[in-house]
Amino acid sequence: MATMVQLSNVPESILPPTGSTYQNTDDWYVVLAQMHMATLVFQHNDMVSSEDDCRCQYVARQLFLRLAKQHRLSTFGFAEDDWSDRSITSRSNLSMPPGSGSFRLWNDHFQPGNVLVDDSDLVAGVVDWEFTYAAPTQFVLDSPWWLLLDWPERWHNGIVEWAHEYGRRLETWLSALREAENEMEPGSFLLSTYMRDSWETGRFWLNYAAQSSWGFDSIYWRYLDEPFFGVRAAEVPTEQLWRTRIHLLTDEEKEAMEPLVQIKMAESKERALVDWKDDEAKQRMSSFLFD
Repeated sequence: MATMVQLSNVPESILPPTGSTYQNTDDWYVVLAQMHMATLVFQHNDMVSSEDDCRCQYVARQLFLRLAKQHRLSTFGFAEDDWSDRSITSRSNLSMPPGSGSFRLWNDHFQPGNVLVDDSDLVAGVVDWEFTYAAPTQFVLDSPWWLLLDWPERWHNGIVEWAHEYGRRLETWLSALREAENEMEPGSFLLSTYMRDSWETGRFWLNYAAQSSWGFDSIYWRYLDEPFFGVRAAEVPTEQLWRTRIHLLTDEEKEAMEPLVQIKMAESKERALVDWKDDEAKQRMSSFLFD
């Protein structure tokens, strides 16, 4: 949220109030989905490249938000997933964490650079705890993104090549994890099993996209949309992907799309930092949430 305010100029008034807590995982996913919509609505500069790009971003965010409100994102890729297209052909036998009370200490940017080691390569300390918070256990069950030391959306050869290389590195990670698990008591929780399942089912991409404002759109359309809703028509240009799912939106959501497109295209003509009044910001945000 700090990044949204600093880099996207999202008004603080539409963010969750300081000190907000959530009773279950589904509420958490809803808020994350709303924040993705807020970025599209309020980021004035460098948010959309064309009218169709804006439509693609809008459709993806509305569908993601709806699945969150329907309590479906928390079940995706687990044994409880009885709604996604992927679950029809390939269903996991691993159960999801409890919906309430199942939160763990988490840091979005925790990586090897946060860990200090001594001359014997033993961990001496961990730094940069300021963005640590309690997050759904679903996040902890995914393999770490930092196995390649860089984010998918920043990979020099693109996100597809990142995924290919990551799949190879993941085997090394899981092998080391299983070696450590072999020393545990019989019947212990095996994190390696959940991490492999997360990668194979696409839960990894769901949770990464939920947390990533920069990578959301490319990840959604490449790795989430078809597992959610089924195979799209072949050879649809990237900028036309919104047409394959527009029928899934409600009439209200469809009617709100074109006004937003015109707003974003008008904004793209002049770079500026907008100083939003609280009531105006809340009104604009509510125009696209349909709560």
